[in-house]
Amino acid sequence: MNDVLNYFVFFVLLTLAAWPLGRWVARVFEAGPEGVLKAFRPVEHGLIRLTGVKPGDEMDWKQWVGALMMLSAVKIAVVFLLLFFQDKVPFQSLINPQNFPGVPWDLALNTAVSFVTNTNWQNYGGEATMSYFSQMAVLGVQNFLSAAAGIAVMAALIRGIFRRETKALGNFWVDMVRINLYLLLPISLVYSLLLTAQGAIQNFSPYLNFTTLAGAKEVLPLGPVASQEAIKMLGTNGGGFFNANSAHPFENPTAFTNFVQAFSVFLLPASFVFAYGRIVKDKRQSWAIYGVMIALFTCFAIPAYLSELAPPAHAVAGIDWSAGNLEGKETRFGVGPSVLFNLVTTATSCGAVDAMNDSFTPIGGMMPLLLIQVGEVVFGGVGSGLYGMLAVVLLTVFVGGLMVGRTPEYLGKKIDGFDMKMIVAAVTITPFLILVGTAAATLWHWVPSDMSNPVPHGFTEIFYALSSMANNNGSAFAGLNGNTHFWNVTGAVTMFFGRFGVMVPILALAGHLAGKKVSAASLGTLPTHGVTFSVLLVFFVFLVAALNFIPGLALGPIAEALQ
Repeated sequence: MNDVLNYFVFFVLLTLAAWPLGRWVARVFEAGPEGVLKAFRPVEHGLIRLTGVKPGDEMDWKQWVGALMMLSAVKIAVVFLLLFFQDKVPFQSLINPQNFPGVPWDLALNTAVSFVTNTNWQNYGGEATMSYFSQMAVLGVQNFLSAAAGIAVMAALIRGIFRRETKALGNFWVDMVRINLYLLLPISLVYSLLLTAQGAIQNFSPYLNFTTLAGAKEVLPLGPVASQEAIKMLGTNGGGFFNANSAHPFENPTAFTNFVQAFSVFLLPASFVFAYGRIVKDKRQSWAIYGVMIALFTCFAIPAYLSELAPPAHAVAGIDWSAGNLEGKETRFGVGPSVLFNLVTTATSCGAVDAMNDSFTPIGGMMPLLLIQVGEVVFGGVGSGLYGMLAVVLLTVFVGGLMVGRTPEYLGKKIDGFDMKMIVAAVTITPFLILVGTAAATLWHWVPSDMSNPVPHGFTEIFYALSSMANNNGSAFAGLNGNTHFWNVTGAVTMFFGRFGVMVPILALAGHLAGKKVSAASLGTLPTHGVTFSVLLVFFVFLVAALNFIPGLALGPIAEALQ
């Protein structure tokens, strides 16, 4: 009962917070800040001038793609070099007190692509591999920039839907500055102070050597954790300072911070839905999409929770399961909050965990996997969740209109062949990467040695890994050893195309929509804010996942559940 109440309170508070924040987000996208943050206008203008751009300059979709790809390529190169030469950076005694060596080239490449694409897949343990400088100034900075890039692309698509007969989609560099200055940085600052007050650590001290009561010698990792933890969750990044991620008490010290962290993951994606309705001048669209997202999330949450609360294998074996399946979970959180946390972070592109997905029951573990595979459109990553959902909305409009003989039209704009090509490209690239990658990995002769479990669970580990990387989630079934040349290089390629293979067609779609005229709604227009369309949208989200992934799920978690 407490878990059900916790779930209800979670979404009530989310709605109450996301609605006013959505108003602020719309203001940032449309006209810049108001109120106390107006004082930062000179800072904004100064940063924009550094890019060589005038605040009033705007870009078409091809210029957006050029700016996005150029910045991303530079970031990948810089992060790779800084990690590879981690032990050569000046002031080693301060920023690398543990004297960690440089990161191997394949792991540095994988990590660079991972953090630049907002995936935060980690084939390393942070406390045993990365210096304080690498954690904070290299990877922590990417947590802000990668989140801002996704939000900027979302803003471009919203402008494309709302504007008419123009090529202009705003300015990528202006959006990047505003998003960080007026949205990510202020919230992260307050958030990190809250985490510190609750017990998350923030220091530059060397690791602490101590002797346990049993006489064993141990090392206690320390570091600037709270500042990275805030943007890790807020920006749906997910990469942990420690290998245990949010199961570590220095990252997630209390039940309160556990709730706050899960809440913060959904906060921005939910607020963007409400900002969308304000910008397009039709708040009904926001409520329809928001309702669909909650309905979809609940459809995954119920079987996951019931499976973890009363695991069938425990009952058959005669094990007391009154506390649920506690394997791989923090007893200080329990089953309900752990399931909610991990579902929230797999519905988005966050991928952080406070419990090990690999230790969930077969059905309990399949729900996070499915949430990733539906394209992370159930709230989804910051920016990427809404532009992914809008792509599915337009696909639903097109097919729904054809089914009833009506003109495919969305907010007064006709959906034509070019639009559908871009939508199909954006929707199908990640299933292609997942299925081809999984097939290649299972056929490659040395990959089975990377698995710690036999099939079908071992197959699920591979299937989950490719799904997580292609959809830029970053979580894993931890039984898979990912720190090999094969997985580091394959993962980098998968994450790169999983991110930009979606962004580029979305920007092309935005540019094409922006150039169209708007016609008044008629009797032949399919309403996109009612219950009928919402049900159809839910059906299409499930349909896309079912057609692509049911065979793979049957070989993995479903087969394991039937054993």
